[in-house]
Amino acid sequence: MYDMATRKRALALVAQGRSLNSVSKETGPSRAAIRSWQTRVEPLDGRARPCPRCGDTATEVEHPCAYSYLLGLYLGDGCISSFKRGVYSLRIACADAWPGLIDACAEAVRIARPANKVFRVQGQGCQYVTAFSKHWPCFFPQHGPGKKHERRIALEPWQREIVDTHPWEFVRGLIHSDGCRITNWTTRLVGGERRRYEYPRYFFINLSADILGLFTGALDQVGVEWKQPNSRNISVARRASVALMDAHVGPKY
Repeated sequence: MYDMATRKRALALVAQGRSLNSVSKETGPSRAAIRSWQTRVEPLDGRARPCPRCGDTATEVEHPCAYSYLLGLYLGDGCISSFKRGVYSLRIACADAWPGLIDACAEAVRIARPANKVFRVQGQGCQYVTAFSKHWPCFFPQHGPGKKHERRIALEPWQREIVDTHPWEFVRGLIHSDGCRITNWTTRLVGGERRRYEYPRYFFINLSADILGLFTGALDQVGVEWKQPNSRNISVARRASVALMDAHVGPKY
């Protein structure tokens, strides 16, 4: 009776913590129908592809470059929520202003768990890129109760190895989530005439001191000079460092 797009949207809204009643009113299907889709829609836990991080059988992540980017996105604007029957939803908020970023985020999620469907749910001024899996806490052991800036955030050794091997993708994910490239300007008096000068710079803003430390550690590794104007802000303004960032990260798109 309902097409797959309606089913996917309903499940994605439930994954955001919405009640079955409110989702039913917004999308049309009954609560019973939505409840049945939670088990009848295509496998949510990626059974066709075993988790590479589970238990004693843990192996390397299949696509570490894409994972490094996704890790940056998750640490900036992502969260993991418990769903039902041991299934979790990964949700990453992406601003509507950057459609290319939304596509890149969805692709990174798809690469991480290729057997799982990736949903895009429209919010106010943003889209939530969402996917279900039993194994998101395996991929992101930083998951835990409360806000990220209120608890310790540290990389596991296997994550540290990936970030050290693919630092630019990690930096790019963090900038795409909680960073920006802007153009500043100032004036100088030259020959009695005041002239305006413009110069680009990058900012990264996050409330977590641990995440700021992971960002600046990656910048140090790739040779980017940075400053910390305040407790939650990292600035990259030196010309050579901005050029490096432009070559490997660039503005959001």
